[in-house]
Amino acid sequence: MSTTTPAPTRALSASRTTATAARVLRQLRHDPRTIALMVLIPCVMLFLLRYVFDGSARTFDSIGASLLGIFPLITMFLVTSIATLRERTSGTLERLLAMPLGKGDLIAGYALAFGTLAIIQSALATGLAVWFLGLDVTGSPWLLLLVALLDALLGTALGLFVSAFAASEFQAVQFMPAVIFPQILLCGLFTPRDNMHPVLEAISNVLPMSYAVDGMNEVLTHTDLTAAFIQDTAIVTGTALLVLTLGAATLKRRTA
Repeated sequence: MSTTTPAPTRALSASRTTATAARVLRQLRHDPRTIALMVLIPCVMLFLLRYVFDGSARTFDSIGASLLGIFPLITMFLVTSIATLRERTSGTLERLLAMPLGKGDLIAGYALAFGTLAIIQSALATGLAVWFLGLDVTGSPWLLLLVALLDALLGTALGLFVSAFAASEFQAVQFMPAVIFPQILLCGLFTPRDNMHPVLEAISNVLPMSYAVDGMNEVLTHTDLTAAFIQDTAIVTGTALLVLTLGAATLKRRTA
């Protein structure tokens, strides 16, 4: 039985990271369905949501900002986990790590590539919600865009991390009910978190999506930059960086 030698630890390199990101973007350019899923689906979902609540603009205002952060997180999680797993099952990852490319370079390159698409996705979704669908935001739309972007990056980080534990694309999709759905239920979208059972509230306090929704609500209701908003965005950012670090540590060359 053949064995693989673990890749040596290498310092993170800007040139190797950008080269990896460029390669991923070139591959995605030839996959229009994936690009459509990442860029257009959140916009379509927000458009449908607006007219589902056509008779109640206040309802759309109350949950539209939260979903503006949740939709990008979900799509980036799904696409990133499957794309990374595909690299491993096809043998591409094993060949790449045999080159002068560390795990950190690979994870950072993926994060940079999908982060670029996340910027486009978040900008389109935020622009659609605020300037076309009439989402009433008290604070700056730029802060809304910032939270949407951080949520998309968090979804990218979570997708990269869970891909290490899946043996097939079907298994990668199965992680969504385990990782994403509980956060949707407990993030405060359906009911304020302080109205939940104390145990559920305690669980929600350690879930990053809770702070993503809280950050969106801060922009929705406050004109100025608040300490709560800074805390919420810092937690989302810190979680994304932590998960990316764990993703680099758990990345496997190939599927067993």
